[in-house]
Amino acid sequence: MIYRIEETTSTNDDARDAKYRHGDIVWAERQTAGRGQRGHTWTSAEGENLTFSVVLCPRFLPVGEQFLLSEAVALALTDTFAQAGIETRIKWTNDIYAGDRKLVGILIEHSYSGPTLDRTVVGIGINVNQTQFDPALPNPVSMAAAAGRRFDRREVLETFRERLEARYAQLEEGAAEALQRDYRERMYGLGRRRTFRLPDGTPFGAVIEGVRPSGELLLRHDDGLLREYLFKEVEFVINS
Repeated sequence: MIYRIEETTSTNDDARDAKYRHGDIVWAERQTAGRGQRGHTWTSAEGENLTFSVVLCPRFLPVGEQFLLSEAVALALTDTFAQAGIETRIKWTNDIYAGDRKLVGILIEHSYSGPTLDRTVVGIGINVNQTQFDPALPNPVSMAAAAGRRFDRREVLETFRERLEARYAQLEEGAAEALQRDYRERMYGLGRRRTFRLPDGTPFGAVIEGVRPSGELLLRHDDGLLREYLFKEVEFVINS
């Protein structure tokens, strides 16, 4: 069920409430403290975009395989945009890009029950109809800007919910290899030499070769060695 509210601090915070069950979506027009990855904030023009959180209860999924859930969510988003005629790619770990510009930000927060996941809240911000952005943002884009037309936000949300149900069913049925294959094929920059940055600010060039089932990014360095990186161990350098 979709619950639409006018204002909240963060839909991820709201979605932790036990009254929301598996598959429920909390959609807010305004977030006063929206969060993004790496401690960033998420801002959105009121009435133009989608800011929402999805509640999932993947109790069948071992903690060590939680990246598969991230893959399912990211693929559901790219499926949604494909249906709207917009080609997108997944920038590891789970931002969605149209060309070299960011269309979606995702923040996934898990709770655990022993060796498996218990409850997951997936916070998603989609730039839908906004065309003017804060100049401080490095590389934003919207569906409207990418497609040259406006979209009905609820229709976009309903489409995403349908596509997520399909990808989640794959995950629940054990189709991990199919999810991993599709994720790799839709990776932003796959097979291309890109610039990356280490936590200390040191830049380096490497070719993206894929991602491990556990989520590590695989980079082929200029010296020929293949190295793997966890989230926060490396960052893309995106030219705006």
